Amino acid sequence: MRAPMHSLIRVVVVLGVFLSVTAPVHAQDPPPRIGPFAVDLRGVVPHFPNSPDLAASRGFQPGQPLPGVGFGAVGGVHVYLPRIMGLTFGLGGEAIISRAHADAPSIVDSTTGITTPSSLLPVTETFKSFSPQLSLNFGNGHGWSYLSAGIGRSIWSIVPDGANPLPADEEILNTINYGGGARWFIKQHLAFSLDVRLYDIGSGTPQLGYPGSPGKVLLMFSAGISVK
Repeated sequence: MRAPMHSLIRVVVVLGVFLSVTAPVHAQDPPPRIGPFAVDLRGVVPHFPNSPDLAASRGFQPGQPLPGVGFGAVGGVHVYLPRIMGLTFGLGGEAIISRAHADAPSIVDSTTGITTPSSLLPVTETFKSFSPQLSLNFGNGHGWSYLSAGIGRSIWSIVPDGANPLPADEEILNTINYGGGARWFIKQHLAFSLDVRLYDIGSGTPQLGYPGSPGKVLLMFSAGISVK
């Protein structure tokens, strides 16, 4: 956990430096306050783990491929309180949906070079989550960086193509998310936004003779637009 957290801190520091460099462009006018609200819409690239305990929680055969990198979308709404002692706090919430797919592996005969289909199935993995968030924001209305965290619920589904989902694929899991990012306003009300976030997913319940879904941490990169 320490290494990902250190990486997040470095990203946010870089974002803060960038904002401080770009701030003089607006120095001739008093900078506006952060907010008072922001609406985000970003594309997200999740990195799903591939581990034996995760495969065992779905009763997969040994060697079953699990998806890795996927794609998705995240949307959020945040409101910002007046600055207190030089700090701006934000309250809001975000929802995310992401998906990844892994094709079934092929078997290649080392002697003849002939490729035959595997008995294993392709797998589709989805992650859905919603949580309220609290943020600490740095900068001004022309652009600001932030650190934020939230506690919410998630559904983590890993289903072979054509199969019915198991109870583990529909179980609601407690999830903590934390990360940071920034918004750069290229127009008065339109910004480019970037976010790096970790989703710490709680363990699931053992069901149907399978072990519970293991607690895992998902890394999510997202980029898109913000409107204020």
